[in-house]
Amino acid sequence: MTNVTEIAPDVFRLSTYVPDARLQFNQFLVRDDEPMLYHTGLRLMFPELREAVARMMDPARLRWIGFSHFEADECGALNEWLTIAPDAGVVCGVTAAGVNIGDFALRAPHGMTRDQVLVTGKNRFRLYATPHLPHGWDAAMLFEENHGTLFCSDLFHQSFDVAPLVTDDLLERTREALLTYEAGPMPAYMPYAPGTERLLNGLAMLNPATLAVMHGSSFSGDGGRALRGLAPVLREIFGGR
Repeated sequence: MTNVTEIAPDVFRLSTYVPDARLQFNQFLVRDDEPMLYHTGLRLMFPELREAVARMMDPARLRWIGFSHFEADECGALNEWLTIAPDAGVVCGVTAAGVNIGDFALRAPHGMTRDQVLVTGKNRFRLYATPHLPHGWDAAMLFEENHGTLFCSDLFHQSFDVAPLVTDDLLERTREALLTYEAGPMPAYMPYAPGTERLLNGLAMLNPATLAVMHGSSFSGDGGRALRGLAPVLREIFGGR
């Protein structure tokens, strides 16, 4: 069952909980003159996610499909969405466009350069390149400037079936989830590199009012403070590598 919650004006969180993984997979639909779906979900999730989008709009009207980096839950169902939305374009960082998506996607992507803006009507999305944050050379994030929503991918990863939107501190739940991953069969979930803290501080300077989180609760409040607080958590867990 995919649950839908509005987390910011006309930004809807589509959340599917997978008990075996103890993990929520979240996509975000932005209703606008040119609607955007951020994260496509896994291919196996596509039928259910299509139905969830259809509760709010005709999926064929999607104009943009975005994501942070090349990974199954970020863009695995990209071509399925492009097939049912004939006017939809792919929006991602220029590195992702050149390294993966230009070959993977059914249509040529719109590769955005650092600080480039995409206007979809009342929303303005600015791209921030964040290489290796959370994963991969191609990683980037979109920030909606009018309402202050940062689509922050795997940052603030939390386990279990948690509330859609919270105002309390996410850091302890994130720390617990990452420690569990580090002690489990798939460690090194996120790199901690010389540029990690610089990138987090740069995102913090945007002062986001909402953090749209891929796995776990989204956050409403002082997003800048949360991002600055994430740096020592990542350094503690991954900085010794």
